[in-house]
Amino acid sequence: MIAVVDYQKGNLKSVERGLIAAGGEALITADASEIAKADAIVLPGVGAFADAAATMCELGQMEAIRDRVRAGVPFLGICLGEHLMFEHGVEGAPEGNPACGLGLLPGTVVAMPRYDAQGKTFKVPHVGWNTIEVPACNGSAEVPPCGGVGGNAVLSSGGAGGGAARSSAAKRGLFEHGAFPDSAPQAGSELAFACPLFDGIAPGEYFYFTHSYIAPTGSHTIAETTHSTRFTSAVQFGECAFGVQFHPEKSSDAGARVLANFVAIAARG
Repeated sequence: MIAVVDYQKGNLKSVERGLIAAGGEALITADASEIAKADAIVLPGVGAFADAAATMCELGQMEAIRDRVRAGVPFLGICLGEHLMFEHGVEGAPEGNPACGLGLLPGTVVAMPRYDAQGKTFKVPHVGWNTIEVPACNGSAEVPPCGGVGGNAVLSSGGAGGGAARSSAAKRGLFEHGAFPDSAPQAGSELAFACPLFDGIAPGEYFYFTHSYIAPTGSHTIAETTHSTRFTSAVQFGECAFGVQFHPEKSSDAGARVLANFVAIAARG
């Protein structure tokens, strides 16, 4: 059974439906004892970091999730759920006194900048479709690969993955006249995700985002996205705990594939 954690902040049915459609057995629960015996855990993304963390602590969910994840139970944090994997977050907390998260990953979740390095203004919250890419540190052989166990990128032969990403975006009408961003993968030489959560997902694939805060980048980073700055859009802790900044339950076929991959990871235990 996959426990979908209810910390009393919004509608969780879309996540539950997505997991069931992917072949999983899912249960929405606020009960820490149910979470403590679940075969896998999904922590969805609704609300502000400090408020969510306080509620989770009050309900005993924080300790139950932390213990299960550290014991190797498969875990997926979505949007705010990804943020809560970190030590601290400033959203909704008093200035200078960030709230405590699960502490599985190091660092503090902070506000997304409204300007890029050249001073260009970006709309925040970041809402809409955007791509995920292999972390920049995987682009050089001189730098150890980021994230996951044994890194998160492999060289992909051929351009099928990139073509699939472009085709998927084109079907959604995201671009006109076939004009895609320069960051789209180039045939024959692109890196590919090695993380099992992204099995069948090519760099340059589009997912749906809605957020104003971003997680820190580090060895835990398994995907990045650019909007005003290049930020962590997916993370990994240990063998089978993951977090994603985007909403897979709102991300069409690509999101459904990510949920199906997580269900498969959960089935393997």
